[in-house]
Amino acid sequence: MDGFDGQVRALEDARVLVDLADEAKDEPTAAEAASVLARIEDAVGKMEFARMLSGPYDRQGAIVSINPGAGGTESQDWAEMLQRMYTRWAARRGYKSEILDQQPGDEAGIKSVTLGVQGEWAYGYLRAEAGVHRLVRISPFDAQARRHTSFASVFVYPDIDETVRVDIDEKDLRVETMRSGGAGGQHVNKTESAIRITHVPTGIAVHCQQERSQHKNRSTAMRILRSKLIEVEQKKMDEKMGGIHAQKKAIEWGSQIRSYVLAPYRLASDHRTGLKVGNVDAVLDGDLDQFMVALLLQMAGDPSARPVPKPDDDDLDEKLH
Repeated sequence: MDGFDGQVRALEDARVLVDLADEAKDEPTAAEAASVLARIEDAVGKMEFARMLSGPYDRQGAIVSINPGAGGTESQDWAEMLQRMYTRWAARRGYKSEILDQQPGDEAGIKSVTLGVQGEWAYGYLRAEAGVHRLVRISPFDAQARRHTSFASVFVYPDIDETVRVDIDEKDLRVETMRSGGAGGQHVNKTESAIRITHVPTGIAVHCQQERSQHKNRSTAMRILRSKLIEVEQKKMDEKMGGIHAQKKAIEWGSQIRSYVLAPYRLASDHRTGLKVGNVDAVLDGDLDQFMVALLLQMAGDPSARPVPKPDDDDLDEKLH
């Protein structure tokens, strides 16, 4: 019963068994039909999963970079909320997450954070989250309790292990050391443990200051750089083959992939698939699989997937203004 055609034939057999069981009031035959249907459902689910997560690095872990848009404390707090959301999502799936690099905000939230998520298929799922995320809420930082809109970008890269060869010429790297910033006691003020590595040919720059050891920070920075270079090469291949790849747009109005509205109503809405979820609190607590699966199936060419609406046509904007 391998393959789609095999499942179609099995479904026809199950229909015959159901008809026979119904006519003869035969419970054993009905039980057999139910068993066949269960096997078909399981097989189709596996085929759907294989089609949805068929990228060359989908089975790898992921590196997630979150950066706030313009808006100061508001956007920095939103970026930290997204960090919590993805950390909770990883925990739900039994994945391990760790902070590879983080720069705290001036008053609240974060200026940037890079997360490592380790687990089978982590990148395959998380690549559906790449893009700009928008939050609409009554600001906790506004004494007049006005509604604010905040933006933050999410970039996702495959966390490439040592078995995948990535050629990086040391001559192409510009390495800078500096003192770590942010809270952390006297150590961060006296030791140049932070490191920035720039890959000159591509202009990709990676900063890491999470560890006290410069050696460890360099190792982590190189890990992130390798993943970003792999993602760049994969994007080139996808474009040549006409594949779909999440675009890194400006972190501003009209470029968002998803909106999380907490006031005047409550709704999480994905602008690429049209999926809307009323329980936005559960979404912010890591209940993201439904959004990921909907987009990944659409990207895989699911004929039932909904088309991508234009941001300007977003009914959320019409309700807010």
